[in-house]
Amino acid sequence: MERNSGILLPISSLPSKYGIGTLGREAYRFADALKAAHQTYWQVLPLGPTSYGDSPYQSFSTFAGNPYFIDLELLTAEGLLDRRDLQKVDWGESPRYVDYGKIYTSRFRVLRRAFEKGYPRDRAAVDEFIQGNRWVRDYALFMALKSRFGMKSWLEWEDREIARHRPAAVARYEKLLEEDIRFYIYLQYLFFRQWGKLREYVNGLGIQIIGDLPIYVAMDSADVWAEPEFFQLDSDNRPVEVAGVPPDYFTADGQLWGNPLYNYDRMKADGFGWWIRRVEGASRLFDVIRIDHFRGLESYWAVPYGEKTARNGRWRKGPGMELVGVLTSWFHGLRFIAEDLGFLTSEVHKLLEDSGLPGMKVLEFAFDPREPSNYLPHTYTPNCVCYAGTHDNETLLQWEAGATEETLAYAREYLGIGQETPLNWAVLRAGMRSVAGIFIVQIQDYLELGAEGRMNEPGTTRGNWRWRLLPGELDKALIEKIARCTRMYGRG
Repeated sequence: MERNSGILLPISSLPSKYGIGTLGREAYRFADALKAAHQTYWQVLPLGPTSYGDSPYQSFSTFAGNPYFIDLELLTAEGLLDRRDLQKVDWGESPRYVDYGKIYTSRFRVLRRAFEKGYPRDRAAVDEFIQGNRWVRDYALFMALKSRFGMKSWLEWEDREIARHRPAAVARYEKLLEEDIRFYIYLQYLFFRQWGKLREYVNGLGIQIIGDLPIYVAMDSADVWAEPEFFQLDSDNRPVEVAGVPPDYFTADGQLWGNPLYNYDRMKADGFGWWIRRVEGASRLFDVIRIDHFRGLESYWAVPYGEKTARNGRWRKGPGMELVGVLTSWFHGLRFIAEDLGFLTSEVHKLLEDSGLPGMKVLEFAFDPREPSNYLPHTYTPNCVCYAGTHDNETLLQWEAGATEETLAYAREYLGIGQETPLNWAVLRAGMRSVAGIFIVQIQDYLELGAEGRMNEPGTTRGNWRWRLLPGELDKALIEKIARCTRMYGRG
């Protein structure tokens, strides 16, 4: 693995005048900033359409793109929108935080206008898009049905025949909801057209995009609704057990994620074709794929459906190298990162070793004075990816503010710095000079933000995924500072 570095910034966190980051001008500007800062990677979060809670890890589809990210300025430039369509729309009051309620209310009304102008013009190109993306028909029907049934989960749809994806019901609703289906397909056409141009530009700068592949899909998704046979569901297509993680030092009740669990026996009988299609879809978005919750492929925590916490779950064996080997051998030109955080056993360590994939090291986990840590930089090998912190962690300044005196003293002693030296930049330099093949930093840590910059707090469902970069905040002075640090430690 070559020695490089990158920055983590979700698409939603880009600046824009329309409430949330998009695939337009500011995305290209950020790519230029990465190039000027001598970075090799841009890491983003999952790009799928979000549901209740606004988490990119709970998407209506593992294949689809988020319509919120379609850039409205680009649509205006090609005549699909008028400037007046964008005026007098309440996109939210704060340029710092996304107001998802207002985005949900306003975005689709504006995009419907673009559809009405653009679909007749682009129909041939849309038909070609459908041929290359077979999943899009099921997704578009699913979203049209959700709209018809008041956006309720498909488990609660009044028509149980379509909830069970019966062929006769599917054919009937395809005719009934034809116009809405075209609308949702067209949004995917627009998203992938804009994403393709952005990715081409980013790659042309010598920068690769790292994207997350959540290990699970959402229960309320086109994926589960359209192909229930690949999930652990009962005769009424309701889950038997759901995903989570057990209680630990941080969470007494564990984390109850609620995602349906896979029917790995059925998937194996199909040659893991569902996973192959899923990763092929992700490869159209990303150059490097981070497999979220990698340890769940060795064994996973299964919680009976209906439980209020994750306490009463059990460990069940996962597919291990049978699945990992299929993916790494099938996609020769695609690179993977294993998110090997959480409760790790010797079996998980062996799976990582057998896979040959680089695992993750998080510096915020390193400085525990009570016991040695394999997150300390001197323990690394080149075949790993070091993070100062991830989107699920506190910012470095927030971590420092909440750490014990013993932890801070140990960190300063390990890093060889006194009280007069800023600890946050010492931690960043430690990651830069480590032997880890790749070093990734949240942009919030380069900006030296505190709690106001945190992206997500696991185990909570409100107030997450909202943080945004302000226009001009990543200025030339900071870009040059990042570039100097990157060059000094041979990463760019």
